[in-house]
Formats: sequence, structure tokens, C-alpha cells
Amino acid sequence: MGRNKKNVFVTNVKISGIADRGKAVGRDPEGKVYFVSGAVPGDEVTILRLRKKRGVYEGRVEEITQPSPLRREPFCSHFGECGGCKWQNLDYAEQLKQKQQVVADAMRRIAKVDTEVSTILGGQRDREYRNKVEYSFSNKRWFTQAEIDSDTDFQQSPAVGFHSPGAFDKVVDIEKCYLQNDLTNQIRNHLRIASKANGWEFYDARTHEGFLRNIFLRNNRKGDWMLTVCFNHDNNDQHLDVLKELVDNFPQISALYYIINRKHNDSISDQDAIHYYGDKHLVEHLDHVSFKIGPKSFFQTNTYQAEVMYQQVAELAGLTGSEVVYDLYTGIGSIGLYLAKHAKAIVGIEEIPEAIEDAALNMELNSIDNCTFYAGDVKDILSEDFWNTHGKPDVLITDPPRIGMHKDVVDMLLELATPKVVYVSCNPATQARDLALLKEKYDVISLQPIDMFPHTHHIENIALLQLR
Repeated sequence: MGRNKKNVFVTNVKISGIADRGKAVGRDPEGKVYFVSGAVPGDEVTILRLRKKRGVYEGRVEEITQPSPLRREPFCSHFGECGGCKWQNLDYAEQLKQKQQVVADAMRRIAKVDTEVSTILGGQRDREYRNKVEYSFSNKRWFTQAEIDSDTDFQQSPAVGFHSPGAFDKVVDIEKCYLQNDLTNQIRNHLRIASKANGWEFYDARTHEGFLRNIFLRNNRKGDWMLTVCFNHDNNDQHLDVLKELVDNFPQISALYYIINRKHNDSISDQDAIHYYGDKHLVEHLDHVSFKIGPKSFFQTNTYQAEVMYQQVAELAGLTGSEVVYDLYTGIGSIGLYLAKHAKAIVGIEEIPEAIEDAALNMELNSIDNCTFYAGDVKDILSEDFWNTHGKPDVLITDPPRIGMHKDVVDMLLELATPKVVYVSCNPATQARDLALLKEKYDVISLQPIDMFPHTHHIENIALLQLR
């Protein structure tokens, strides 16, 4: 649409499914496809047409003319503002059905695979399932649409919570979040009150001023907590007052770190985490394996479903104890260590050096001696020389980031021709793209989706590939 054209409203749009980033997908009476925000499958809506992109329209719901019977009342008062749990307003059983369909559609349309998708494994719990949450501090609170529409002159105030989508400098002030054990709410809300009482200023992302920036809260199933507080500067050792406030008021904290982050972005991977109090790690158990988790460690965020996922990987790998297993994108070696007792040897590759340090630490913790881990980019390390050194794998596990595997890695897998590949993915679309290339030599035997993040659009999927 050009800028001078009037708004176009489309009526009788029937919503049939979910799409990426929490959007819904539907069609109008003429069959045109729309991706819209604010609807759930089963709704009939009137939408404001916003733009056309790659042959489909994007729009915003203006009116729900026929509500879906699958609609549910969101349990969180911040739903729709913080941008986190996009599907709280949709029945959970329907969420699972829709996520399974997303996997099936990606495999059929992108990978051209007609392998039946197994029934998705739903979350054991749909609240308080995360073991890690990050909150941001901002001197500018996000105002809700209802507040804006009220024409009331609201005073700007600081906030601690989540960034609303598209608002890097404003934060939705969270009173109660259901993603993590309720202690996370007690700590966050206490810091808000203590900051006001002590004059601890919240960060301003536009001017790069202020004191408190972020806080990361991790917990294990035993009830131990690790906190990492990020400051913009040390403010004449004022950061020590914040840390003491936390230790004095929350005995559940077993490990406390801080970071002085003077950069303009919030990433901490390149920052030093300084130990202040307690233990240096959290310890979590997944079945027979224990993991030490540090302040910057990558660990599956849903411990309960991670256990389910690793059990599935182990079953699909079908190890007998004689196999050499390659574990690509191994992170802290979690899948490799989980499989180690069933394999002759595990060889893992991970780009982040600190993760490999964690892997070595966890090898020692579990008295495992048949794993070897390498730090570096998979596309640079996985080579003919590499497999001449370690032997060609009998089974290969790959668990790449959302962007999937680099084309060079896919080509190397085709050259390597491992008899069995287990491909774990957090993005069915990029996984399907890679499978379309691997079909040159492989058959897709099974597809197993897992819901790691209830009420969100995220989906984990495990594909079993067999060499023809």
C-alpha cells in the first residue's frame, strides 16, 4: 500500500493456524493468505491490512467477529504487553496440535519429506518451567495501550521486567511472571523497591547512563539459585551495596556474580563475570548425568523437557557401547555426556571456548573418560583430517543454533556419510532446509517434535536420518 491510500479493512478472515513470532495465519473469502497478530485458530476476524510481503499479506486484528471455542483467558496480567508468552489465550492441547502441524508443513513444503510426524511431546508443566530468566532495568516504563488511550498524563517511571517487542529503550514493568519459580518475582520486586529507597538509578539505553542494567536468575530443581547482576558502572563501589542487599534478604541464593558492562549492547558473552558470593556453579541432574552450570553456561532452559529430549536422542541413537559418536554444536557437552556411557567414544565440537571448558569440568564431575571436546567453528574443524584422527563416526548428533547448519557443514556430512544422523533443531524451517540437502544420501526415518516452551511459538524437533 502506498502512503496516501486509505486503510483497507478485510472482513470474514478465518484463522486456521499459528505461524512464526506468535502470529496467526488465515484466509479471506477470496483465498488470500494473511499473517495477523491478535487472533487464535478458530477465530473469524476483521483485520486492518498492513503490507504485502512475498505473496502474502500481514495485518492486525481490528475486531473478532466470531471468537474461537479454543480461546482461553490468559493467566498472566502482562499478557499481550511483554511479548513473551504469545499463546496463553489458546488452549494448550491446541497449541501442541498446531506446533506439530508447523513441523509437518515445514517438512512437506521445504524438505519435500512425507515422513509421518510423531505426536508432539507436550510440556510436563506449562508454568514455572524455565531455569533461567533475564530481566532488564530501564528508567522508562512501557505504557500499555489502555494507558495511552486513556489520555491520562502518566508520569514516566523506572521499570524492571521485559522489553516490549520493538522497544529497546523501554521495559514492561513486571509484577508477576509465571515462567520461573515465584522467588524470581520476589527478588525482582524487592530490587525495584530497594533501588528507589537507595537511589540506585536504572539504565537509559538511549543515553547509556544509569547504574542497574540486567539481572540473570538461574535455578535448579533442588532449589538453589544463581544470580548475575549487570551494572553499567561500579559507581564508587555502589554495586557492592546491591549485592549485599541480595545476600542479606535471600538465603536461597547459593551463587552470586556481577558484571560491569560498559558496552552499548546487553550481550555478556565477552564480559567477565566476577564471583562475589557462595558457590561458583549450580549443579543440575539429567537422569544419570550431573552438570555444573556457570553464569555464562549454555544449558537447556527447560530442565524437565531437556530430560525428555535427551531420552529421545538416546533412543534414536540406539547405541550398544561400540560406537564412535560425533556431537556437533555440543555446547557444554550435555548430549555427548548423556550418551557417553553407551558409546565407545564421544567427540564434540563447539564454537564457544567457555562452553568447552564447562564440558571438561562436567566430564570430571561425572568421572567420564571417553569424551574429547574441541573449541572452534564446526565448518572449520570437521574435515577429512579430523575424522582420520578420530575415526569416522557410527552415529552423528547435530544440534545447531536457530540458523541451522552452514552449507559447508552439510556438504561435509554428505562426504562423511555417517550411517545414522540424529538432527536436533529449535527451528523446523532451517532444519527442513538442511534435510532437503541431506536427502541426497539420507532417508528421513522419523520426526519427533517436543514442546520446550509452552505458550510460545518455539518448537524443538528431532529428526532421525539413515544413510541409503
